[in-house]
Amino acid sequence: MAVEIPADRPPIDPYPLSPYVAWAGKRNRDPILDVFKGLFPPSGDVLELASGSGAHINYFAPHFKEHRFQPSDYDTRVFDTIVTKRAEAGNANVADPVRIDLTDASTWPDGKDKLYDVIFVINLFQVAPVSIIDGIAQVAARALKPSGFLSIYGPFKVEAKYTTESNAAFDQEILAAKVPEWGLKDVRELETAANAHGILLKQKIDMPANNFVLVFGKQ
Repeated sequence: MAVEIPADRPPIDPYPLSPYVAWAGKRNRDPILDVFKGLFPPSGDVLELASGSGAHINYFAPHFKEHRFQPSDYDTRVFDTIVTKRAEAGNANVADPVRIDLTDASTWPDGKDKLYDVIFVINLFQVAPVSIIDGIAQVAARALKPSGFLSIYGPFKVEAKYTTESNAAFDQEILAAKVPEWGLKDVRELETAANAHGILLKQKIDMPANNFVLVFGKQ
């Protein structure tokens, strides 16, 4: 199958500060924002996992003045970039980034300190092992309010099938890099792993560019 690559797209590079990540972030941020406007409560606390450069959280924050946003990442080298973007945007409702490694439970937030109304993660699973959902689900089980939701955005297979030819082509391009954890994951894989921690799939929202927003909540 021929791979259709947008003319302006940089080479795939999952490093948070790469031109590719910046390009993808600008491409998807407005559709995600539109969904969040319909899902967010009037006010509350919001945690982003795997914030990377902080481009998304600092883009969303001005639209939700009554919300407090917490960026996080496992790689502390991106923290200066997150803080710089916060200053450039004048986002007083974005906290200092904290280190959360989704493979290391000792870094996960404790619900005794704070519960979040929203937890979200964007464009992670095509370049991360599906086992990462175990950490995400456990963070949600610990730190999500009973009425809150977990949102996961990205391209996925559905029932072991590609939803479009372009997603199949994108997956083949990723797999060609021969990095073991790269490749599109199946929604069912994420759902099964999340269910083990009492986190259930509530909605699957179709998005532009053949992506989805998966909305999870507590039982």
